[in-house]
Amino acid sequence: MFEAEVFITFKEGLLDPQGIAIKGALVSLGYDNISDVRVGKYICIKLNNQDKDKAKSELEEMCAKLLSNPVIENYRYKIMEKSSE
Repeated sequence: MFEAEVFITFKEGLLDPQGIAIKGALVSLGYDNISDVRVGKYICIKLNNQDKDKAKSELEEMCAKLLSNPVIENYRYKIMEKSSE
């Protein structure tokens, strides 16, 4: 069994409206040394698979087909082995 943490963010150079809003709010609270804020998605997936290579392959497919929009988003992930519960 594996657990994957998937991180999805806008590609560099694309406008991130949430990040801009958060940066503005932080600056208005007095946090003046912020140069940029980027907002993304975090997804945790438990995979019932015994083969790590197969789990990685399936996770890549999930990210490319559903979890991210490859036109405007990048993704990265960590995959960890978990004991059966």
